[in-house]
Amino acid sequence: MTTSHDDLLPGTRRALLHRIAVAQSEGRTPSLVATVVRGGKAVWTGARTSVPGHGPDENVQYRIGSITKTFTAVLVLRLRDEGVLDLGDPLEKHVPGTGAGEVTISQLLAHTGGLAAESPEPWWERTSGSLRPELADVLGEQPFRHPVGRRYHYSNPGYTLLGALVEELRGAPWEEVLRREILEPLGLHRTSARPQAPHAGGWAVHPWADAMMPEPAEDLGRMAPAGQLWSTTRDLARFAVFLAHGDDRVLSAESVKEMRAPAAPPETAELAAGSSYGLALQIVHRDGRTLVGHSGSLPGFLAGLVIGVEDDVAAVVLSNCTSGPPVFTVATDLVRIVAEAEPRIPDPWSPMAEVDQSALELAGQWYWGTQAYGLRLPADGGLVLGPLSGVGWGARFRANGDGTWTGLEGYYAGELLRPLRRPDGSVSHLDLGSFVFTRRPYDESAPVPGGVDPEGWRGVR
Repeated sequence: MTTSHDDLLPGTRRALLHRIAVAQSEGRTPSLVATVVRGGKAVWTGARTSVPGHGPDENVQYRIGSITKTFTAVLVLRLRDEGVLDLGDPLEKHVPGTGAGEVTISQLLAHTGGLAAESPEPWWERTSGSLRPELADVLGEQPFRHPVGRRYHYSNPGYTLLGALVEELRGAPWEEVLRREILEPLGLHRTSARPQAPHAGGWAVHPWADAMMPEPAEDLGRMAPAGQLWSTTRDLARFAVFLAHGDDRVLSAESVKEMRAPAAPPETAELAAGSSYGLALQIVHRDGRTLVGHSGSLPGFLAGLVIGVEDDVAAVVLSNCTSGPPVFTVATDLVRIVAEAEPRIPDPWSPMAEVDQSALELAGQWYWGTQAYGLRLPADGGLVLGPLSGVGWGARFRANGDGTWTGLEGYYAGELLRPLRRPDGSVSHLDLGSFVFTRRPYDESAPVPGGVDPEGWRGVR
């Protein structure tokens, strides 16, 4: 008997429930709700609550805090893909007069612009956005804390600037652009800038007593692009699928993959060991797998979204307390539970529909000096280069249509691979960013820079 692809085994479901039950109990939160996605579909939702009359489920809104930043980043990447801006542009080119215009758009996305973590007093999360009507009120007189581009330093004002960039280039409020370009196309009908019933109330839980107090829910005004949104686990599960696979109505798979690539210095102490930051996505290496996502918090709420791209599993965890359960860690654990208990079944191997003979001619073993590499021609297109043993640079390459190939990742990203041919048409060698790859180690028939000793290989006498 074959289990349905959509079903989780009873043991897996119980392990998921146990994990969120422990999180709600030990984290002392009024409620906690989680949804797990596998294969692009929500396959499990669980909730725990201790508040009478409050039944959280996948349709109840919680405030998601800084997960909002990921939505803002998608709007910026859309502008880039349309050719309206370049990520290397200084902010001043599009939004002049901020006092922080030397920072590039990519630096704002990756929190490497050197800007302050927070806006000037009063505490922006617990006060009305009407106190900060202008960008100058958000940035203050001294917006920088570090040299531009030198280190990762998380910045909420930086995403306020990105929201202003979207408004300037779209000619409409951030919230309106968000709804038109992301929420409606993806069907995120329960994601909004202001709470819509049913929604959870935000609570502070006393650290030394089992007592609660309601938290204010302020409209953040100018700071909205950094943390305003309310959403549900159902909507965020759909958003997680989008961040894993892309959706051409919003952003291509290649562009969301770019968001998941490291863009900030990994050695920065602010990033935990084994983690880095992309374009509005945190990247974590844990238990042998790479996870991407984002956490969020505002007074009264905690949120976590985690995607295991290779396992095709994602988890969303939402809670309504100011501090308590480590929701990002809980979401990470939910991904691990499913991935380990029910490993992904690989798609069956199938041959390519048509064989490009000029590309097939390149497949096989090549040598960079004396190091052996393999060049494969997979069914899904392109070329894949990798060392046959030990360590070495590898990458996928995309065909350019003129016999050359462009690297898509790692050391060779953007670099050109060119097959060079002899007068009879056969391939002499590969030129990869000026490196010469030959069919034999230092093949004397190829133009190896520096030449090849005419006496060839020898032993010691």
